[in-house]
Amino acid sequence: MSKFTDSIKIRIQSGKGGAGAVSFRREKYVARGGPDGGDGGKGGAIFLEANPSYVNLSHLFKDRIYKAENGQPGMGQNKHGRDGFDLIIMVPAGTEVIDSETGEIICDLLEENEKVEIAKGGIGGKGNDFFKTATNQTPRFAQPGMDGESRTLSLNLKLIADVGLVGLPNSGKSTLLSKITNARPKIADYPFTTLIPNLGTVQRKDGSFYKIADIPGIIEGAHKGLGLGLSFLRHIERVKVILFLIEIIEPDPLYNLELLQNELATYNRELVKKPYYIILSKSDLLSENEIKDRIKQFDNKNILPISSISGYNIEKLIDIIDGLL
Repeated sequence: MSKFTDSIKIRIQSGKGGAGAVSFRREKYVARGGPDGGDGGKGGAIFLEANPSYVNLSHLFKDRIYKAENGQPGMGQNKHGRDGFDLIIMVPAGTEVIDSETGEIICDLLEENEKVEIAKGGIGGKGNDFFKTATNQTPRFAQPGMDGESRTLSLNLKLIADVGLVGLPNSGKSTLLSKITNARPKIADYPFTTLIPNLGTVQRKDGSFYKIADIPGIIEGAHKGLGLGLSFLRHIERVKVILFLIEIIEPDPLYNLELLQNELATYNRELVKKPYYIILSKSDLLSENEIKDRIKQFDNKNILPISSISGYNIEKLIDIIDGLL
């Protein structure tokens, strides 16, 4: 299975400005040429760009310092040094950028191709020609270039999806996602088949699209980092609608729903305020009367039994999602 990284710390260093030059004009028949030292070039800046080609942060390395190029020094004949090349670090859309030392949120790259400067390059130093005055016509000094900025960044990816599938391990989320979207997640009959979030796209009848995220299963204590813990809960923050997927054959399905809601609320109370629907999966394993009895336990109007295997109520579920969105 390919590596999936959704949180990483990296160090960055923008380029230092080039030094100004100390130089004097030397020409035939000019005994004492004036100063002609050019300015140093600006150091390269560092940008983060949300690139649609990337789906996680696994291409980045925590032990590497990402450096932009230094500006080149100035030269004689008032020649300016070349500016250093900028460095553009590609990340997936949905990446939150935090200054690790201060905890400040620098930016949140939500749109594809969005680009943000996160470290300015150092200014180039002035050459000695800049310091020529009526009283000092031969200055023998120039400015050094200014240092670039050095920062440690925490990058946290939070999936951008319209609908989030939330459930315990092996509740049928991946099967449902494969049934109603173009996604093809790994599916097997054991807990924690899904170890990374999966995204699928649904096309509406009017031609528009929305995204559904199948998030790795929650266990009790996920908000404390147990199981897949916080790495899951981060990815549910941006969704507009939550589908709670509960196995209808569970001995106490109502308890499972309360467990899921409690984990979300403990992590972030705003999550339980989002529009939601309760989906009872694997309904093909029970009779019609047994399904009715299970629905009565919930005392909730926002509930729908489905079967991803037989297709029972799948079209109705798609209509419900449309309505919630």
